[in-house]
Amino acid sequence: MHDDLGFHVALSQPVRRVVSLVPSLTGAIAATRPGSLVGATDWCTHPAGLEVARVRGTKNPDRSAILALSPDVVIANKEENRELDVRRLREAGVPVWVTDIETLDRAFSSMRRLFDEALGWGVPAWLVEAERRWAEPVRESGRRVAVAIWRDPWMVVGRDTFTGDLLGRLGVVHAFADASDRYPHIDLADLDAGDLDLVLLPDEPYVFTAGDGPEAFARVPTALCSGRALTWYGPSLLTARDDLAAALA
Repeated sequence: MHDDLGFHVALSQPVRRVVSLVPSLTGAIAATRPGSLVGATDWCTHPAGLEVARVRGTKNPDRSAILALSPDVVIANKEENRELDVRRLREAGVPVWVTDIETLDRAFSSMRRLFDEALGWGVPAWLVEAERRWAEPVRESGRRVAVAIWRDPWMVVGRDTFTGDLLGRLGVVHAFADASDRYPHIDLADLDAGDLDLVLLPDEPYVFTAGDGPEAFARVPTALCSGRALTWYGPSLLTARDDLAAALA
């Protein structure tokens, strides 16, 4: 079988020992078959209280610690993990399944393949329900919305991202969909401009709060929201649509 990047991955099914290097997919695996998850990154914060071996970060995983866990497969992601780490794990004899997710539809199809084809567990009920909820029609509002992800310097979500696609599925216009970069820097004066209807301020990766973020804007309304709802695929998709609709209201 082949992962999302077309790499052939030989797996014995059903898979019993998984190390996840992707926080979103850690949550997905824990929600589906928690006993199979033997390792995760320090950034894998959901579900709360997850007790598995930690293998450092998404960009600097401890490959020796991963090997010591004897996983049947390591789950990685094209954007979140380094190709170097994937290659060296494979060279050490560890099967690595790499996902590639830039849209909501791709998230659903990628996770279906991961659970059904790669892990041999079948499609989980929570995934079926999340697909159903996001398939419900939405009324287009035409509002131009930006998503800030950092300040000093200010950065926003740009082109070809899961978050940008999510905005479109919520009936609003992603203001920076045609940006030259996926996460461009932008002057605050340009962000606080009259052609925007709203700037969303999530709580990750920068932790925007009521006292840190909204006060910088004089013209454009802002709304605090969940970073997980905007950027995580997995079980958070069950509630993300309602959570984000409330923030956009």
